[in-house]
Amino acid sequence: MDSSSHAHPGSELTEMELRVRALETLLVEKGYVDPAALDALVETYEHRVGPRNGARVVARAWADPAFREWLLRDATAAIGADETFGFRGRQGEHLVALENTPCVHNVVVCTLCSCYPWPVLGLPPVWYKSAPYRSRAVIDPRGVLAEFGVTLPADTEIRVWDSTAEIRYMVVPMRPAGTDGWTEERLAALVTRDSMIGTGLARPPAGFEEGGR
Repeated sequence: MDSSSHAHPGSELTEMELRVRALETLLVEKGYVDPAALDALVETYEHRVGPRNGARVVARAWADPAFREWLLRDATAAIGADETFGFRGRQGEHLVALENTPCVHNVVVCTLCSCYPWPVLGLPPVWYKSAPYRSRAVIDPRGVLAEFGVTLPADTEIRVWDSTAEIRYMVVPMRPAGTDGWTEERLAALVTRDSMIGTGLARPPAGFEEGGR
C-alpha cells in the first residue's frame, strides 16, 4: 500500500526512513533538536510504551463494565486517572474511544498528517502516515480493510474517524469469544495495535490459553 516503505536501492533503509534521517540530521546541525532528547523520546514510545498501554486499556474495558462505560464516555479521564492507568499525552489532546460491535466497525485515520494517540499506541506505523492510506481509508474503507486481511459482513457499517491535533481516537475491538473468565493480562495479549486503529481484529484465543502466549 505504501510506496514510501520500499527500500532505497543500495540501502536497508526505506525511502521514508531516509527522508526522516536527512531531516533529523538537518535539524540537529541547525541546533533545533537535541539528539539525546530525541533518542529518549523514541525509546519511550517505541520500546517502553508501544501498543502495550492501549492493550491494557482494552483488556480492562472487556473485563470491567464500569470502566468500559467510563472509557466510552470520557477516554481522556479514564486513562489519565492515577488510580487506573495514569496515561497522559504530551500534546494535551482529547482522546475518544470507539467501540466496535457486530453492527459497526470503526477505523481511524488522519487525513491531514499523522495525528495519533502516542500515550496508548506508541509510535504510528509507517503505513498510517502514508498518503495512500490517508486518502483511501476515507474513499474506500472496505477495500482498505480487505487489504489488511479484514473482511466484514456486507451489512456491517464502517465508520471512519479523522484524527486532528485536538482529538485522537482509539478503537476498542470486539472481545473474542471463548475468553470468559480470562484475566486482564491474558486478554491484553489478544489486543493488537492494528485492532486499536481499526485495520485489524483482536487475536483469536487459540494458542493463548493458560500457559501459552
